[in-house]
Amino acid sequence: MGLLSEGSPLTWDETKALAQHVREHGIEQFINLFARLKDRQGDVLKWGDEVEYIIVRFDDKQRAVQVSLRAPEILAKLNEKEAADPQGVKSLWRPEYGAYMIEGTPGKPYGGLLAHFNVVEANMRYRRMEVAALLPENEVVMSITSFPRLGCPGFTFPHAVPTPDDESCAARSNFFPDEAIFPGHPRFKTLTRNIRQRRGEKVSINLPVFPDRDTKVPVQGSIPSHPNYVHMDAMGFGMGCCCLQLTFQACNISEARTLYDQLTPMCPIMLALTAASPAYRGFLTDVDCRWNVISASVDCRTREERGEVPLKNDRFRIYKSRYDSIDSYLSPAGEKYNDVPLVLDDALYKRLRDGDIDHLLAQHIAHLFIRDSVSLFSEKIHQNDREDTDHFENIQSTNWQTMRFKPPPPNSSIGWRVEFRPCEAQLTDFENAAIVCFVVLLTRVILSYQLDFLIPISKVDENMQNSQKRGAVLTERFWFKKNITAIPPGPARQQPDGDETQRTSTEQQQLQNGTTEDSAATDSGTDEYELMTIDQIINGKGTFPGLVPLINSYLGSMDVDADTHCTIQQYLKLIQKRASGELMTTASWIRQQVVSHPEYKNDSVISEGNCYDLLRKAKDIQDGVLPCPELLGNNISSKTTDNIPAAIEKHLTKRC
Repeated sequence: MGLLSEGSPLTWDETKALAQHVREHGIEQFINLFARLKDRQGDVLKWGDEVEYIIVRFDDKQRAVQVSLRAPEILAKLNEKEAADPQGVKSLWRPEYGAYMIEGTPGKPYGGLLAHFNVVEANMRYRRMEVAALLPENEVVMSITSFPRLGCPGFTFPHAVPTPDDESCAARSNFFPDEAIFPGHPRFKTLTRNIRQRRGEKVSINLPVFPDRDTKVPVQGSIPSHPNYVHMDAMGFGMGCCCLQLTFQACNISEARTLYDQLTPMCPIMLALTAASPAYRGFLTDVDCRWNVISASVDCRTREERGEVPLKNDRFRIYKSRYDSIDSYLSPAGEKYNDVPLVLDDALYKRLRDGDIDHLLAQHIAHLFIRDSVSLFSEKIHQNDREDTDHFENIQSTNWQTMRFKPPPPNSSIGWRVEFRPCEAQLTDFENAAIVCFVVLLTRVILSYQLDFLIPISKVDENMQNSQKRGAVLTERFWFKKNITAIPPGPARQQPDGDETQRTSTEQQQLQNGTTEDSAATDSGTDEYELMTIDQIINGKGTFPGLVPLINSYLGSMDVDADTHCTIQQYLKLIQKRASGELMTTASWIRQQVVSHPEYKNDSVISEGNCYDLLRKAKDIQDGVLPCPELLGNNISSKTTDNIPAAIEKHLTKRC
């Protein structure tokens, strides 16, 4: 979830009084860090995934299902392994917002070998089994994006009751009790309280209800201005969702900025492709994804900042929540597509420019820093700006956007990184691994073939909203670049030893010749980009090659061992079939299960028994007990393994 500083949290009034102090010192810290590390070169490609999980408790006698608030004790046991052998563990575990949530990552990042793609699923499976071994028979660890009845009476175990009138509570929610917030770190409740207090009222999340034959309006718990919407009023409804994220280390800052930009247009595409959360607070909604739920759940903007009343006490009209899609590209190639005016702090922008930060990066940072800190610890107020970065990370890490540009930590071997954040969590390790490997392979192809996905930021914003609509993967069209190979061929990236992603000039020329029949791209509007279906983007159409065919072209020039090749092809088939509609998204599958259940009354309501049966079936699918061809296809059998082949590892050792 971001920076987890330890210490004593300040009240909102104390934090607000120090807002400018944090901003100014955060900028100085970034300037100093940039000066030290801007010329850093030669970092090898490393990458890793983060999967968030929910601990689910089944009551078979009552046919009921709840979230189990035992994440703190489970996490403590998981962390014992890391404490005993930090270099030898196969997984790392961290807290998440919910007291029913945990986040797992590989023990070490993956590298440039293609064989690493065959390890991802096995490591995810290991993580799931590691948690499962600590659970009683009636509890299960599940990688579901949202718990369908979160916020319904009795949704937690142990039972907890919301206390909206208790001024000592962080959320003061009508539906989500404070006991469901992770108690082991003060950051989570502090963020909850401070976001509410900064906003001047509780957050207001409103999703259109799925309009079925007997749907009752006003929807139970709705607010008068949105009678046919499912209303939620706490940070937990958003940050209590799970997601699948990836982080990439680039070889230098320039490559990191290129990846940040080129992956940005892919964010709404991957959000629609991984859609997995159509149910909230016990209702089917008319959206398939979590994104706008989380965005509204941490929207700390005041009425002035939201444009509801004229500016008087606040500094800026701010057009998005601090959790949203990015607002500007960072690479020189992306500059002309920055068509949405940025709100930024002019004084901080000037200081960044005076500190030798280029315009594109300076405006990005100055835009992030229009926000206040919403969590500050007394021990972290006064810092050494030449060595510390906590004030910078304080604001950087609470701008939760589709992409995150991450500078190296101080005094670390870690390089410049980018984080890819839109994907929803899937039921099975096979699906999650497929998504991870697809995105990572796409980064290899982008860099090796110098692909260009850039479109105006305004079109990315439009795509983000359309990607969340019900059935978007099949019914919506998305702005996408018509000629993604329009960049002239250039020298191949110099790869460190052990990285198999070199591209020859011959391969580049073959790609250009094979896919540029419609390359009369100009700088004007739809001559550059057009509306495409996700099927067309992933699988191709006419002279547009499609992303999976490009990946296969790239793999054809690589030396891939047979097992890894088999696994990758299984993953790519899943992506292709989800895009074409041959396989369902998780969101569509959940909808189908809910509306076909005997207890469903065509009223958009998900009953306790309906939810119980849904998650029981999901558990059997994730465990491999129950086939689900409509979701996964037939005869899925990747060759995933815990380790890369000994011969490949031996070869790598000799080269290093």
